[in-house]
Amino acid sequence: MKGELEELLSKERPRISQMIAEARDKGDLSENAEYDAAKEAQGMLELKISQLQDLVMNARVLDESKMDNTKVLLLSKVKIKNINNGTTMNYIVVPEKEADLKQGKISVNSPIAKGLLGKSVGDRAEIAVPAGKVTLEIVEITR
Repeated sequence: MKGELEELLSKERPRISQMIAEARDKGDLSENAEYDAAKEAQGMLELKISQLQDLVMNARVLDESKMDNTKVLLLSKVKIKNINNGTTMNYIVVPEKEADLKQGKISVNSPIAKGLLGKSVGDRAEIAVPAGKVTLEIVEITR
């Protein structure tokens, strides 16, 4: 993230400023589509820079070696069994921005993760999902 932020600040911001200057040199700003497009791109860039700065400023490094492996926490790899139909699933509980169901990464804010957080192997959680309520049993917790 820091690298991307540095790239935006050192390369993209000056590039867009140059685009605005070139469009301004072309004359009447009220009917200048290039100027409008460059100003819009500048607004989008500044928003992205602001969001990245917030993420970097609030980021924390987690030492996984000091985390409790007996309970489901952020970054836990959890094997769960659906009691209703007997299927097993593997998920990793990740921050919301890293969630990707295709890779088995579920958001810490998802209903399933919320139901599993703080529970240990053998515990059951009844979770409300769009299809109704499902009972899940924690089979394994790893890092």
